Amino acid sequence: MKSLNISSIKKTNHSKYNQFRNNSDLVSEIIQLKKEKNAVLLAHYYQSPEIQEIADYLGDSLYLAQCAQKIDADIIVIAGVHFMAETAKIINPSKMVLLPDLEAGCSLADSCPPNDFKKFIKNHPKTVVVTYINCSAEIKALSDIVCTSSNAEKIINSIPKNKSILFAPDKNLGNYLIKKTGRDMILWDGACIVHEAFSLDRIIALAKKYPKAKFIAHPESTSPVLNIANFIGSTSALLKYIKTDSSNSYIVATESGIIHQMQKSCPDKTFIPAPVKDESCACSECAYMKLNTLKKLHNCLLNESPQINLNERLINKSRKSIDRMLALS
Repeated sequence: MKSLNISSIKKTNHSKYNQFRNNSDLVSEIIQLKKEKNAVLLAHYYQSPEIQEIADYLGDSLYLAQCAQKIDADIIVIAGVHFMAETAKIINPSKMVLLPDLEAGCSLADSCPPNDFKKFIKNHPKTVVVTYINCSAEIKALSDIVCTSSNAEKIINSIPKNKSILFAPDKNLGNYLIKKTGRDMILWDGACIVHEAFSLDRIIALAKKYPKAKFIAHPESTSPVLNIANFIGSTSALLKYIKTDSSNSYIVATESGIIHQMQKSCPDKTFIPAPVKDESCACSECAYMKLNTLKKLHNCLLNESPQINLNERLINKSRKSIDRMLALS
C-alpha cells in the first residue's frame, strides 16, 4: 500500500479550499444570474469545493429537503444528484427545479427499479414500507415513509413494534438500523458503490500507521467497516462530531467531498480519506456527484435547463411519504 503523508493530505485539502478562487469570473456570473432570476442554490456536502462555496444552502439530504420546502424563490437549483432534485420538485412543485447535469444519478437509487420493488412489496404484505431518501420518485410513491441517514433511527423507532418493516434500498444502512433499534426488518438488496468501495484491510493498515487518528464512517458502509468505527453517523453528524471531539486526526469513510467542510470547520485538524479496494485510488468519490461543475451550473441558470418535471399524480403520491418524514423531523 502506498504511504499517506499527513502534511501532504492537509496541503491537498487547503488547495481544494482555494480552488474556487481560480474561477472567480464564472463564480461572479453565477452569483449575478442567481440574483437576476431569483434563484437559490442548494448543494450537498459531496459537491466540489468551488460549488460548496457559492451555495445558498449547504447540507445533507434531510437539510436540503427541509430547505426546499420553505424556499420562496422562483427557481431552485440542486447541486447534487437526480433524486435530490426530484425531492425538491415533489416538496415545492410550483417552483422551477434545475439540475446542472441530468446524468447525475445515484447507484443506490439505480439498485431499486420500481417494477421490481412493487413485486417485492406484494411478496411482503402488511409491512410498513420505509425507504431511504436515496431513491426515485416512483419508489417514494410506493412507500409509507421516507428517511435519511440523519433521522433513520428516529423514523424506525416511531413505528409501532407490532408492525413489520420493509426497508429499502440500502441493505447496509438497513443492517445498521437493525443493530441500533433491535427491529427485525425485511431488507431490499441495494447498496451505494461509493460506500461499498472501502477496503477493510487498507483501513486497518492505515489506522496502524496513524494510531492517534479516530476512524469515523457513514452508515451506508458495509458492516465489517462499521464494526471498527469509533463513530458512525450521517454527513451532518460526522461534521458535528469532528467539531466537538478532542482528537486531532480522523480517517473518514464517506464520499471525500465532505473533507472540504471538515477542513474549513477545523483547520488545525487532519482528515484522511479512508482507502478503497482499488489501490490506484486515494479515496472514494461519487462520479455522479462530481458531474456537476461550475460551467454546467452557469449554463443551467442561463438557459433555465435541464428542468425536473414530474406529473401531478406522481408528485401527490410520493409527497405523502416525504411529508410524514418531515413531520417527524
